[in-house]
Amino acid sequence: MVNKQKILIVDDDENIAELISLYLTKECFDTQIVYDGEAALTAFQTYQPGLILLDVMLPGIDGYQVCREIRARSQTPIIMLSAKGEVFDKVLGLELGADDYIMKPFDSKEMVARVKAVLRRYQPAKTESRTESSSKKVEYPGLIINLTNYSVLVDGKNVDMPPKELELLYFLASSPNQVFTREQLLDHIWGYEYIGDTRTVDVHIKRLREKIGDHAAWNLGTVWGIGYKFEAK
Repeated sequence: MVNKQKILIVDDDENIAELISLYLTKECFDTQIVYDGEAALTAFQTYQPGLILLDVMLPGIDGYQVCREIRARSQTPIIMLSAKGEVFDKVLGLELGADDYIMKPFDSKEMVARVKAVLRRYQPAKTESRTESSSKKVEYPGLIINLTNYSVLVDGKNVDMPPKELELLYFLASSPNQVFTREQLLDHIWGYEYIGDTRTVDVHIKRLREKIGDHAAWNLGTVWGIGYKFEAK
């Protein structure tokens, strides 16, 4: 018997939570619902979900704080849910470590597609041959990006980062000195029709720079008015 992927649903609106659970159950996911931030943190430990759908506006501890506390100890993927549509709210969720941000009301098919897409990023394909797997590595002086086991080494030290950040870095580093627009990066990295804005790319680039810094042999460059590139010197 195949173990079902566990999804923790955190939303104080019982109707919305039940509806999300219904859609995901139909897609053969196992779900658990909680209605506030404290319960979410407890369920995270006991239920051990593979992904969390997390509402922003929660009684007690809000979704942002829940995201911050979970991200401090785990890389479990988090998709934020919110009726807020301002760019600031989206960026804040992403900066706290969320992997995606869905605005309410949302289309059920889109929600399921995003859940599956995020989960795929946390589960590199296990069917690749050794030859195929070995090719999914990019190396520069002081930098090794391995897409097979989702690891990044900077000067020999492991740097933790969510899959989207790692995939963005790998994609750029795989084509050194080539400029990509924000729209191209959204299309390549997110892998589905991303409904949002290009600030998402800016946020991920900012986090990458904070984590890997610059090197004498390489850096993440900005091409003003166009996009970004991985500069190999």
